Amino acid sequence: MKTKLSGKFLTALIIFSLIGQVAWVVENMYFNVFIYKAFNASASDISLMVSASSIAAAVTTLIIGALSDKVGKRKIFICGGYIAWGISILSFALLRVDIISAIFPKAASAAAIGVSLTVILDCVMTFFGSSANDAAFNAWLTDSTDKTNRGAAEGINAMMPLVAILVVFGGFMAFDLDLPESWTAIFIIIGSVVILIGVLGIFLIDDPAVKVSENGKYFANIIYGFKPTVIKQNYVLYLCLAAFAIFGISIQIFMPYLILYYTEALKMSNYVLIMAPAVILASVATFFYGRLYDKFKFEKSVMPTIAMLVLGYILLFFFTHTAMVFIGSLFMMSGYLTGMAIFGAVIRDYTPPKKSGMFQGLRIVGQVLIPGIIGPWIAALVLKNAEKVTNDDGTQSFIPNRNVFLAALIAAVVCAAFLILVFHFMKREKEKLKLLENTQQNAAEIGSTKMVND
Repeated sequence: MKTKLSGKFLTALIIFSLIGQVAWVVENMYFNVFIYKAFNASASDISLMVSASSIAAAVTTLIIGALSDKVGKRKIFICGGYIAWGISILSFALLRVDIISAIFPKAASAAAIGVSLTVILDCVMTFFGSSANDAAFNAWLTDSTDKTNRGAAEGINAMMPLVAILVVFGGFMAFDLDLPESWTAIFIIIGSVVILIGVLGIFLIDDPAVKVSENGKYFANIIYGFKPTVIKQNYVLYLCLAAFAIFGISIQIFMPYLILYYTEALKMSNYVLIMAPAVILASVATFFYGRLYDKFKFEKSVMPTIAMLVLGYILLFFFTHTAMVFIGSLFMMSGYLTGMAIFGAVIRDYTPPKKSGMFQGLRIVGQVLIPGIIGPWIAALVLKNAEKVTNDDGTQSFIPNRNVFLAALIAAVVCAAFLILVFHFMKREKEKLKLLENTQQNAAEIGSTKMVND
């Protein structure tokens, strides 16, 4: 029987997931634009920032996820984390060439310092964001749902990145991103909203009734998910995480450069108006697709997401006409977000009960760390000889090209091939569990018969 999700839970889920994703969209999609426009960053600079942030996210989620399990609370980490997260976003308002030049008047290059400070502050911001969202919020979501409603909840959670993209795209239309003043206003607005949501969570979020604290030493809990015995006991979970990592690599090859590709390579000044309908349609598809997981489960619902992703890549690689870019973006975004929903749900299903905090760090290793390190550097290699333009100040900037979609396509095909192997082991595990259930049932029947005879 399906467990009904309460209105208060759904309100907290929507608000915290949406605002958290707004902050992540600004970081994952617009920090690259910010560092590119403000400090003329290279592809290697962008790859370094994404990789450093990915490492910070993984380490933070491992530490804070295990700590929230040990403490037995999620709410304090979510609310306190969101408040600190917002404050760290506000600090980016100070990252401007004029301010940096005033603080470091003897510096040879304010832009170079700006790149370094952006990477450092991005890691600091990621620490608070991952504490609140990746570790505590996701563990709270796992604890607050079960196998009867997890696909529906994950469908809402997974559509929020697209809704956040729509919100951010729409909001950014009011700003000229070539002006430092625009970025200052953006960081102040986003930071203030995240702080406000953290305060609101004090009244909205309830800690799950399940007791999540675990016996044992804290540092042992941090590495719990990496123990060989744990891997052997939950090997299907690790196979799903490996497939998720390959899926994420495909996404991270193109995602850091997506907006720059639209604006710099295709010269689409109206890319927001083109992307908005694609985002809306993909959001609707993701919302309903999560329910398909509840009905058909992982094996029958994941491959169509890969197919949509691949089709999107093909269209974006071969076509530059506005209409085809829209269609390609629609399929790419739909495949991306529905894939996130399906992988998120299956990982929650295979996460051991009462240990969700300890496994959030493991999830981030597959979802963020591995893709965040490998994907952007594949893109940097692909863009190594990309066309360059000379800026008004004499510096040069690279122009992202369509080859990032070809590289992402190859990674998606590898993911599809690996999933076939995952399906084999899932089937074997189900057969093993069914055999065990039958054995226990037979033993129980024999025991009952013996009692009657006695």
